[in-house]
Amino acid sequence: MKTAAEIFHQHIAQTTPFAIGLEIERAEGSWLFGPNGEKYLDLISGVGVSNLGHGHPKIKAAIHEQVELHLHTMVYGEFIQSAPNRLASRLNSILPSSLNCSYFVNSGAESIEGALKLAKRYTGRSEIISFRGAYHGSTHGALSVSGNETKKRAFRPLLPDVRFIRFNEPEDLAQISNKTAAVIVETIQGDAGVRIPDYDYMQALRARCTELGVLLILDEIQSGIGRCGTWFAFEQFDIVPDILCTAKALGGGLPIGAFISDQKIMQCLTEKPMLGHITTFGGNPLACASAEACLAVIEEENLLEEVEPKGALIESLLADESKILEIRRRGMYFAIDLASADQVMDLAGRLLKRGLITFWFLSCPHSFRIAPPLNISEEDLRYACKLIKEELAKIA
Repeated sequence: MKTAAEIFHQHIAQTTPFAIGLEIERAEGSWLFGPNGEKYLDLISGVGVSNLGHGHPKIKAAIHEQVELHLHTMVYGEFIQSAPNRLASRLNSILPSSLNCSYFVNSGAESIEGALKLAKRYTGRSEIISFRGAYHGSTHGALSVSGNETKKRAFRPLLPDVRFIRFNEPEDLAQISNKTAAVIVETIQGDAGVRIPDYDYMQALRARCTELGVLLILDEIQSGIGRCGTWFAFEQFDIVPDILCTAKALGGGLPIGAFISDQKIMQCLTEKPMLGHITTFGGNPLACASAEACLAVIEEENLLEEVEPKGALIESLLADESKILEIRRRGMYFAIDLASADQVMDLAGRLLKRGLITFWFLSCPHSFRIAPPLNISEEDLRYACKLIKEELAKIA
């Protein structure tokens, strides 16, 4: 009989030749457990998914309750079901009034695909403007508006009429014109290494789009659902997008995404042609039940209030390390710069051996990523930072 590792490497498609390869049997809170009692502290929340850690009892209860009712009953948009209705209502309660209509899909990349289609359909224009350093996903449309040419080159041709400008550079906003359907931007650039724009820049971007009738798409797939200390990072810049993309942490551990807009914009996918955007599994009731419970827990447990103090604690514990060249963060969304990509990989490997899971960025390889569950304990944070400091001292 083949081992679990042999099955994984031989019968599950691999994304790199160098998968981490941890065997995980169960997870609870901020910890993952292997089959032989190994323990790993999750300092990246499954790359932005597990904002409430693993196995929160209220999320599990919501999933169990929905399982007893029904699973898939019909393709998206045909039947009225309580779980998607509750999730849409919950989102309406935390979002600005113009973001009142949600289209539920299965992932972040799918939310980007839907948003791009919606913008082109609503405006009747074809040009999309994105940003250097952007990451929006790996499907064809999402890849087309992502900035990492190394990841894109083998899959060209991609979408036409995509233009890239510099992030947080006000003079480049002049390239947005009345031919532009949408500007798509991560409110905080994630894969580029947690690049935080200036407040005035985001104000100017919003004003430029409004002036020219261009839809502003904000990608909050990583920065949203409390990661930065507010429900969504755009709140901290006092702007509202025309279309909001969310996923990852939205599902509380189950796969779901959404693109959200005003109903008057979203209606253009309803006719001419009908079924302008369709999905079989979008709005899956199990995923929607989990997502609604996730949002409820964040609200009921006042977790947004904990994000900035915990982020500040991490920063204070690591700030005096000489091998750390820069710390960029908003809330509990961190990029920590070292001298080289080799140092990052060395550190991540050392920490893994000591039971601490960190990660890196595809487009910023000299930075390592920290994004722990929002409800991680202070004790676990102090322990994690202690290990990071100890292993930093050992790298060349």
